[in-house]
Amino acid sequence: MDKIECIRIFVETAQLNSFTATANKLNMTQSAVSKKIAWLESDLGMTLFQRNSRKISLTHAGKDYLSYCSRLLEEMSAIESKLKRETESIEGELKVSAPSAFSIMLLSEPIKAFIELHPNIRINLSVDDRIVNLNDHNIDIAIRASQLKDSGLKARFLFNNNVQYFASPEYLNAHGIPEQPQDLSRHQCLTYSLMAPANEWQFIDENQKESRVKVKQTFTSDSPDMLLNMAQRGLGVVALPDWMGKESVQKGELKVLLDDWSNNYLPMYAVYHASDYLPQRIRVFIDFLAEHLKYSDS
Repeated sequence: MDKIECIRIFVETAQLNSFTATANKLNMTQSAVSKKIAWLESDLGMTLFQRNSRKISLTHAGKDYLSYCSRLLEEMSAIESKLKRETESIEGELKVSAPSAFSIMLLSEPIKAFIELHPNIRINLSVDDRIVNLNDHNIDIAIRASQLKDSGLKARFLFNNNVQYFASPEYLNAHGIPEQPQDLSRHQCLTYSLMAPANEWQFIDENQKESRVKVKQTFTSDSPDMLLNMAQRGLGVVALPDWMGKESVQKGELKVLLDDWSNNYLPMYAVYHASDYLPQRIRVFIDFLAEHLKYSDS
């Protein structure tokens, strides 16, 4: 038996003070109304209505229960309206998880533009380079640079990360320029500790032949920003997404190395819960972000 339905029928009956009037209003039989009320009384272990041949009246317990049920139904209706409004409109809080460098360099501008376009939205951004569990951290959208293995999640492709290799002019003057990937075994390399293994870099030549090189780890970190900073300071060679090193190359702080060997593209996704009732704010933000970033790998 649906208890909420029984409660609704109880409230209606108490307000109309009649099983017959309730049955007529709800397009039910009087017998069906009586059975719903009887089931509710049995479930509660108390009598809600005094009954006689001519009329019904609430018991003392029935009056107390009516007061509670009326508040319950009002609050439920208000919450349902709020949730439905949030599902259909672009408002409320949007919780996003994204990598640190991506957040600062590529996500700041679209977030600002989205909030200006939708002033009733609130974005809560969690910056984390590790892959977070959406359920454990109550995240609506996670931005991930990886091949996806999650079950029960959906993903929207955003763009491809193209990895390039960088070093400062000062470092190259002191240590020479690596001409091919194998040369990196003799160079100081700055590695990303969240990659496994961190000291093994992958290359693809012009014939699409793949090779892996174990590099000499001089410095390792889980912060791409720190790796970029150390490369700018002349500590060694670093592998980073092209968009991370672009400005430093333009300023002359870094030079691109091994340009004839391309790395596999690592796709960037917006990952979210699979649901037929995804709130509109999530759908619209993902579409907005995909449109904003679609030329990031060009």
